[in-house]
Amino acid sequence: MAAASAPPLSPPPPFAVNLINGCGSSPELALLLRSLSAARVVALDAEWKPRRRGPGNDPSPAPPPQFPTVALLQIACRGDGDGAREGVTDVFVVDLLSVPLADLWTPLRELFERPEVLKLGFRFKQDLVYLSATFAAALGYGTGFKRVEPFLDITNVYYYLKGHDMQKRLPRETKSLATICEELLGVSLSKELQCSDWSCRPLTEGQIQYAASDAYYLLDIFDLFLQKIIIEGPGSRRQALPSPIAGAAPPPPQLAPQWKCLPTNKPTSDGHCSSKDTECASSGYDICSDGYFTSIVVKYHEKILLTESDTKVHSSRWKEKQKHATNGKCKEKFEGSTEWQGPPPWDPSAGGDGCPKFLCDVMIEGLAKHLRCVGIDAAIPSSRKPEPRELLNQTYKERRVLLTRDVKLLKYQYLASNQVYRVKSLLKHDQLAEA
Repeated sequence: MAAASAPPLSPPPPFAVNLINGCGSSPELALLLRSLSAARVVALDAEWKPRRRGPGNDPSPAPPPQFPTVALLQIACRGDGDGAREGVTDVFVVDLLSVPLADLWTPLRELFERPEVLKLGFRFKQDLVYLSATFAAALGYGTGFKRVEPFLDITNVYYYLKGHDMQKRLPRETKSLATICEELLGVSLSKELQCSDWSCRPLTEGQIQYAASDAYYLLDIFDLFLQKIIIEGPGSRRQALPSPIAGAAPPPPQLAPQWKCLPTNKPTSDGHCSSKDTECASSGYDICSDGYFTSIVVKYHEKILLTESDTKVHSSRWKEKQKHATNGKCKEKFEGSTEWQGPPPWDPSAGGDGCPKFLCDVMIEGLAKHLRCVGIDAAIPSSRKPEPRELLNQTYKERRVLLTRDVKLLKYQYLASNQVYRVKSLLKHDQLAEA
């Protein structure tokens, strides 16, 4: 019998990754610092280990809550040829668990605040909060990061490219980066490693490539953004990027395979752009016309500012708020229902097969994706706006445990105490650890 053919290998990524995990005098770190100093556009992302809580019956006092420690910082740079290669992306994965943070703090702070460098990110504020806390914990108070400016959120760029009505707010449930890359670039980003333990060393090649991709493709999406602006020309109606919220976005406009002259240059006598202008525009970056690039940054940029409240762990503040806001009578009514009682429905002693199965309600649908990433059977409601009875029926029929943040579901006395669990955490990584 012929041996089964091996599955086809995934094509190599279109970029090389510089892994920085040496001392402060390493050549890789020196290359990063040169690239940052010459960069015009920098894409940023970060990875950290999901926090895990101990068993609920552990009598020892819980440690004070704190932010996760950022393990990796991913940086993708494009520059103007002065130290970075013009039009070429340099991609770095910085191991913050091995590189001296004191050697990085000043270059990163200057990068975040340098007005002539545009920073790109995908929901980067949370990354910045954790990154700031990581540096402050290692180097002392006052060594965190307070702002990133100018900044452009790729979520807003996505809806701009989709032709979203700027007078309406964005959908509350925003797209994932994997979905955005699939729609705009035709690139499939595997998220199997999203919830891996980023504190374990050595990093696998898969982890390194996964982490680097999240930063690299932000620049490709930004290319589309610049192309759209250039194609529409300087006379197009000025529009601001949308602010986060609702309404379905129409299909993305097709980018015409042609270029218009930049507003800072005049067409040739035959009415066409000069070859140099066309080359600059088609590259996605108008480095040749510094004033035009700067005008785009000024017009569309945002900023991230961290306040004092952002530097505090929200879970403790939320619990304190709930403690004072909850009516004592209602609290007593539901207190018994929130505790886990008895074996889960998949327990062999209850006739189950021993395989955990969960149902995540609409308030925590994102948790289902995280659970599936680590190989756990997690479903979502069969309808978009299920009634409580529908959720309960699906829970019983499929022998699952219902994970919910809706305290109202706990009032149904006929719900078995071993088939419902109220998730207490607000952050996805914390919810995963709790489940």
